[in-house]
Amino acid sequence: MSLAYAECPLDVRERLAVQYFVDAIRDEDTQHSTRLMDAKDLKSSLAYSMKYETARTVSKTSRHVRSMETEDHRSRERDDKFEFFFNRLEKLLNSSVAGKKNTPRRNPNVTCWKCNKKGHVQRECQAITSNQEN
Repeated sequence: MSLAYAECPLDVRERLAVQYFVDAIRDEDTQHSTRLMDAKDLKSSLAYSMKYETARTVSKTSRHVRSMETEDHRSRERDDKFEFFFNRLEKLLNSSVAGKKNTPRRNPNVTCWKCNKKGHVQRECQAITSNQEN
């Protein structure tokens, strides 16, 4: 808008931006409502149209929904079972993580290229460290 209407005063450019914005709204009800609001700047027209659209969407979806609280023994049993399985899973994960820290991931059949012995790789070879010290 600043480049297209550089000679126009700021308030005229802002009104044009609002008109173009309202014209670009696809939903006919939102467009009509935003136009009736007669906003002076783009920020307020955007905020109003978003509020209107949100309120309309919520009204459509929550029309048939009612909150209801019931207490039955089945839901309590399900919660207890869920809690049991969650705790069990947590224990298994913790033991798995602890087990991975303590056990090496090495394949026992690997062969060191330096000393040709099985069970370790060259960078962990004791023969290299003893030769380098001499």
